[in-house]
Amino acid sequence: MQTQTLERKDTTSHFNSTTIPNLEAVKARQKATWEAGDFGQIARTIENVAEEFMARQSLRRGAKVLDVACGTGNLAVIAAREGCVVHGIDIAANLIAQARARAEKGGLHVNFQEADAEELPFAEERFDLTVSMFGVMFTPRPHIAAAELLRVSKPGGRIALANWTPEGFIGKMFNIFKAHLPPPPAGVPSPMGWGDEATVRSRLQPGFAEVRCVRRIALMRYPFPPAETVEFFRQYYGPTQKAFAALEVSAQDTLRRDLVELQTANNIARASGTTEVAAEYLEVIATRS
Repeated sequence: MQTQTLERKDTTSHFNSTTIPNLEAVKARQKATWEAGDFGQIARTIENVAEEFMARQSLRRGAKVLDVACGTGNLAVIAAREGCVVHGIDIAANLIAQARARAEKGGLHVNFQEADAEELPFAEERFDLTVSMFGVMFTPRPHIAAAELLRVSKPGGRIALANWTPEGFIGKMFNIFKAHLPPPPAGVPSPMGWGDEATVRSRLQPGFAEVRCVRRIALMRYPFPPAETVEFFRQYYGPTQKAFAALEVSAQDTLRRDLVELQTANNIARASGTTEVAAEYLEVIATRS
């Protein structure tokens, strides 16, 4: 790790980093959040979105691909199936274990490892394509994360991100959490900033010659009604589980009511007893200078 650190160019000097008191504690809480529940259950409900996203990335055999905040490997396994040389990193040890088991079961070789998106354990200018779906957006220091995406990309290499928008369904869900919970630690920006085009362009402007942003829709389908969908998220989705755990019982009831109302109001499923939500995200494609 020390050798890799010494090999790095000073790309972070072009980015305004945010000072966060007790950063180590913030990161520890984030790790605990994503290791809570079982995000693998949630990841399976967006495999269709991952397939659509990666189909637009022009994957070629032998290309070096990095999946940042990879979770259980939705993007990484697709790249590996296409013959790419793939690495995946995530802060959640249990998700990395699931990703490794998934790749092994599929007969795929992917180098998964536990690591921080703000300190990628790779030498500079290594990857042809770096991807992240609803992952890097949750880093506490977005300018540091952006600098790392730049550092590990080859000249002419691309990054491809999928980030929930503030106006979309997931943005609304996080607004509900915000209304019920204490404010986040000082200095930690909203992850939804990565879903705002102007904000993304300001973060990626240094070092990237071209940044393209397109709003897209992720269709999220569940084989149960809205109220049970909320319970599904409460059981398996770390942020939802932690939100409920932080509240007294009466406040939990109010949070549950608001989340059920959100799911119900946005349910476009035609089949009775099921839930389907159209969640907007911002697709960001940037090419390194």
